[in-house]
Amino acid sequence: MTTRSLVHPELDAFLDEFPAFTVSAETLPLIRQGVLPASPDDLLGTDVVVEDRRIAGPTGAPEVRVLVYHPAEASTPLPGLLWIHGGGYVLGSADADDLLVRDFVSKVGCMAVSVDYRLAPETPFPGPVEDCYAALTWMHAHAEELGLDAGRIAIGGASAGGGLAAGLGLLARDRGEVPLAFQLLIYPMLDDRTVTHPDPHPHVGEFVWTRESNQFGWQSLLGHEPGLDAVSPYAAAARAEHLAGLPPTYINVGTLDLFLEEDLEYARRLMRAGVPTELHVYPGAYHGFNRFKSASVTQSFDRDMIAALRRGLGQP
Repeated sequence: MTTRSLVHPELDAFLDEFPAFTVSAETLPLIRQGVLPASPDDLLGTDVVVEDRRIAGPTGAPEVRVLVYHPAEASTPLPGLLWIHGGGYVLGSADADDLLVRDFVSKVGCMAVSVDYRLAPETPFPGPVEDCYAALTWMHAHAEELGLDAGRIAIGGASAGGGLAAGLGLLARDRGEVPLAFQLLIYPMLDDRTVTHPDPHPHVGEFVWTRESNQFGWQSLLGHEPGLDAVSPYAAAARAEHLAGLPPTYINVGTLDLFLEEDLEYARRLMRAGVPTELHVYPGAYHGFNRFKSASVTQSFDRDMIAALRRGLGQP
């Protein structure tokens, strides 16, 4: 059965341009070669300054590469966003999200740090989330140097980056070292049990990020089959027993995205735990649809996301 008839009319044509792929041990090296950073030509005329830095990693681990973004002209201190790229825990880079982070900085009026965390399967959990935590604590400790308001730090990410951001939010809450003002979870990858659910949603996961790719991504991160007992909530945030005490949260997802039900459930549980939560669901939208900027549903997605981040960081 195909769900093509359910795709938003303005997103349907893009499916013919998007190559179908499944991430696996065999295809991963080739797919990684095709995940490229933004072209330098795309960056001309931007009003954002970017610095490539190396910071101390987790204890006993290598340094972590981060990209630090500032508006070219702005008074400090600024609110800040720690951004975590997506890619199913096995793909992507900080460079690949460069244009997106520049857009955040320009439109929100914040500074940002984008983390080039180590990827699975070469580095399974807890390596990736600990790299992100190292970047968060560095950001907070160096707030004055960075022109950052240490009381207005948000974390965010898309897809696997949203999953890491959710895990990082739990980790920051439990360690109590860095206060968080907000978390921006863009169609986040939260629950390894989606792979093994006995009654899977019949209308999600056909396009872009499939059940097969999801199986490989979770297995790579966890180092074992997904769906087993005793998975850490810092790896799969949906496993957390208690969500109280997390920062105000924004979650969005499309109705054809494989992560639809796990994202809806996480939002429901956040609300039940007393966490201020904003949820947006986009009709006929598949995973990663927002790359197609001409679609009205993408324009709504972008406006909603930027407005939420501005509110979360206290920007007028």
